[in-house]
Amino acid sequence: MTNDPTAPPAAAESSSGAGPGAAAAAVTRPRPDGLPPGTVSWVEVDLDAIRANVRAFVGRLAPGAKLVAVVKSDAYGHGMALVAPAALEAGASWLAVGGLAEAIALRAQLGPAVPIVCLNHVPGPDAGEAVAHDVRLTIYGPEALAALSAVATRLGRPARVHVKVETGTHRQGLAAREALALARQAAAAPGVVVEGLSTHFADIEDTTDHGYAEKQLAAFQSAVELFREAGAVPPLLHTACSAATILFQRTHFDLARAGIGIYGLWPSRETYVSARERGVAPSFALTPALAWKCAVAQVKDVPAGAYVGYGRTWRATRPSRIAVLPVGYYEGYPRAASGRAHALIAGQRVEIVGRICMNMMMADVTDLPAVQAGDEAVLIGVSGEEKIRAEDVAGWAGTIHYELVSRIHPALPRVGKG
Repeated sequence: MTNDPTAPPAAAESSSGAGPGAAAAAVTRPRPDGLPPGTVSWVEVDLDAIRANVRAFVGRLAPGAKLVAVVKSDAYGHGMALVAPAALEAGASWLAVGGLAEAIALRAQLGPAVPIVCLNHVPGPDAGEAVAHDVRLTIYGPEALAALSAVATRLGRPARVHVKVETGTHRQGLAAREALALARQAAAAPGVVVEGLSTHFADIEDTTDHGYAEKQLAAFQSAVELFREAGAVPPLLHTACSAATILFQRTHFDLARAGIGIYGLWPSRETYVSARERGVAPSFALTPALAWKCAVAQVKDVPAGAYVGYGRTWRATRPSRIAVLPVGYYEGYPRAASGRAHALIAGQRVEIVGRICMNMMMADVTDLPAVQAGDEAVLIGVSGEEKIRAEDVAGWAGTIHYELVSRIHPALPRVGKG
């Protein structure tokens, strides 16, 4: 679903501040068709971009490796139900989610054929649901084994688990010998199959010096050797994240897990620099898939010297026109970006002034006299020749683009294009 840029706008609210009835009648319709009544902000996801990014990652894989598209946290805020089918169409072989609820939703949507693995914690009492829905679990303790075994035995289907090895991130996982002991315990439980062995890198994307990642890779290889000596190496080994998939084929093993990159976002500036140094970029290209838009709610005149917003942090130095945008920190736009953020309206960059509120922010449109209520405002994306990246908004807020896109409120509609 897309907007029709050739459609003539309806009569719009004047800058002199028409009454509520006039404002309601003045709103144009820039938003896509089919959105719920009352929608004032939405996310557009370019599924062609998702497919292109997935194909780029598949093209980087070492021989024999398969791509796992990481669609956890509602596909990093892009909409799991939209992204997962597109990723599979483009060549992803597996899907990875955060929790079991996401896995169950995907299984209902996609059917039985797609391998799905949970990367995060699943409480022991709920583990049986994973077997019932044929979902792989990542384990680093024995708590789930009893429930997995009981349901696997009852249903006559395997409970597949992936054991997480601690190699230096000190988050999830067990030291190699403890991981081996857990794998043996899991393999001894009726119906439980140890399918995978995995780890995760701590800073492969935060630096151009990958010495620590090399140490982690060596630690994982040592763990694999320990498992091999015990005759317990699982059939699937996996370590790679997006950055590792781009930079180091040695990390791909049997599966490579690509998350942020399939959404067209480079893991970091350092990853891009490293890719250029290795001759990977710019031939390996990523296209951002997400655009975040809203409809201007009101345009009003503000006299010189008047304050705008809470705390009186911005004062008009000239007679000004202010556009009220119906998006704030509840919707996921970071309050920390106050005083630094911009939006795009009618192909022009406009300054966000005053403090970002719970459900609103204000833009200075004094130099755009044609702007009116109902016009489209772009918070992330492209308008005319101008562009605002997720990285830009994250930088204004002092955070990272991972956090920014994944915290766009799930209640905002996601619209697939392409």
